[in-house]
Amino acid sequence: MSRLDIIRAWKDESYRLSLSADQLAGLPANPAGAVELTDAEAATIDGKLALAGCSGCHGSRVCARVFLG
Repeated sequence: MSRLDIIRAWKDESYRLSLSADQLAGLPANPAGAVELTDAEAATIDGKLALAGCSGCHGSRVCARVFLG
C-alpha cells in the first residue's frame, strides 16, 4: 500500500471500509490516535469546540475579542 493510500485510509472512512481484510491488517495505526469519540468523551469537551474551530488565521477582531478576551 502506498503512503498516499495509507493516509487516505486514515482520513476517508468510505475508502477504509472498501479495503480487504489483508489490506486492513497491513494498515499501520493512525499516528493521531483514535479519531472518533464516544458520547461520554464528547460530553466532556462541551464548549471547547468553538475555540478549536477558530484558527485565528483570518485576523478577525471579533474573533480575537470573543476568544482571547
